[in-house]
Amino acid sequence: MFQKPLTPFFKKSSYWLFFAISLSQWNVFAQTSYTTDAKTLAKGQQLFQANCSTCHNFLQKGIGPSLERATTELPADWLKKVIHNAPEVLASGDARLTKLFEEYKQVMPPFTQLKGAEIEAILAFIHKNQKELAFDKEAVGAVLDPLPEKIKKEGWQMQLRYLSTAPVTGPKAPLARINKMLVLKGQKDRVFVSDLQGILYELINNQWNVALDIRKERPQFISSPGLATGLGSYAFHPDFSQNGLLYTTHTEKAKSALADFRYADSIKVTLQWVVTEWKVANSGTIPFAVKGRELFRINMVSPIHGMQEITFNPLAKAGDKEYGLMYIGIGDGGASENGFPHICNSTNGAWSSVLRIDPLGKNSRNGRYGIPESNPYANATSPTIVKEVFCRGFRNPNRITWSPDGKMLITDIGQTNIEELNLGKAGADYGWPDREGTFVINPRGRMDKVFPLPANEPPQKYTYPIMQYDHDEGKAIGGGFVYQGKANPDLQGKYVFTDINNGRVFLAENAQFVQGKNAHIQEVELLIDNQPADFFQLHSPAKPDPHIGVGLDNEMYVFTKADGKLYQVVGFSRKAK
Repeated sequence: MFQKPLTPFFKKSSYWLFFAISLSQWNVFAQTSYTTDAKTLAKGQQLFQANCSTCHNFLQKGIGPSLERATTELPADWLKKVIHNAPEVLASGDARLTKLFEEYKQVMPPFTQLKGAEIEAILAFIHKNQKELAFDKEAVGAVLDPLPEKIKKEGWQMQLRYLSTAPVTGPKAPLARINKMLVLKGQKDRVFVSDLQGILYELINNQWNVALDIRKERPQFISSPGLATGLGSYAFHPDFSQNGLLYTTHTEKAKSALADFRYADSIKVTLQWVVTEWKVANSGTIPFAVKGRELFRINMVSPIHGMQEITFNPLAKAGDKEYGLMYIGIGDGGASENGFPHICNSTNGAWSSVLRIDPLGKNSRNGRYGIPESNPYANATSPTIVKEVFCRGFRNPNRITWSPDGKMLITDIGQTNIEELNLGKAGADYGWPDREGTFVINPRGRMDKVFPLPANEPPQKYTYPIMQYDHDEGKAIGGGFVYQGKANPDLQGKYVFTDINNGRVFLAENAQFVQGKNAHIQEVELLIDNQPADFFQLHSPAKPDPHIGVGLDNEMYVFTKADGKLYQVVGFSRKAK
């Protein structure tokens, strides 16, 4: 069923159990009698954690809505049908699901593998966690439309050429979760692409060749639950040609080993993220023969917002203080929306931060890596401060890149209102969990509301985005790059990025990236192999999940995690009138 590019397919992890959103609007009589049997509830909790917790809880709207009124206000028979096969229900013309799809532009995947009793157990667990409907006092004063100005197409057209499709690595959709493209500089530049399922490929003549399979190296490796669980990121040391050092982040089961960064034992640990240094014996031969050394691991409250980026500053030269220092983006692990905002709201923790370390040093607490003297907290005297922190205040800093003029650009995926691009600055606090974009958010209340900034806020308290858009335009910013190639001169100086959720491709001018300003965003019209294209339409109702990459000669690529397809940008110009 996956051969034709226009055939819709559906992610089979619980991305969007969105049928519970705006529950009261349906005004239906729901089944309110669910079993209270302890064994059934325990089974339901287990199934919920494995299939639903990535996107849903009973406190906040996140990737999906809160489920606090699902079983109270929706019919049980309808809920069962939607859990079993939401795409089928949608295709039947179901009015309720159609309205929700029109609002969210995506549908949860089919769970046909679940038996009837298992779906009953999930619903019983959800029902146990229902809340009484009350007047929403917290909505008073909220900003209903944070950024009213719409993003428009202003005449730019991008031509893509399909190159190849990544190998199938999973038994369920998405079958190939390609996630990051990177060029290894050397006498002959080489291109690598990672798959969240645990494989690093070298692309040779558009053929996918396995360079490293982490699943074989780390038995505790897991790639679910979670939208970004697995092989999160990778980076080659700038002296790789001499030292053969490759770095990765990946996920393991909770309690696989004692974490270096942990919180109170009373708070659950869903999984651990691990940073590993791999010594490659012969870099010219793939698959790589490697020996791994763990640098550190960190506990996470939930499967979301983990360690999605590690990178070195590509502009740093040998001899610079910045040379060989590794940046590590770590999200809040879902701590905020699960009721533990204190975990990610302090320099006493590594969560919600971009760390900077020297992987070849030894002055960290565990002695496995170094803390650069230039770090903003390197000389802090408090024993609780995490000296690895370079900057903090992020929900999910999923991509870090540099512009050709030296700007450090950090994308941060928001909660339910704002998507951000930030200028990286040592010691800066970008506000999460008390700010979302240029707005106030309450991490101890309803996090789906934002409010105006206080008039008396100290000017240096938080560092705000240089570019932002709200959820009328998209729901999850993908990483981007400032184009530096030569094949498309009209693209020079433009930062190209995507929205993961709806597949739109945007651009902004690098020259407008100035602290204190908000860069203007334009949408780009797409052509694939000379035909008008729309990633959302190509993959609907599944999330297209497009990302931008840079390959040989600094040319730009687009790849879609939904189907593992790789495209090259082969044209960019003003649309003919």
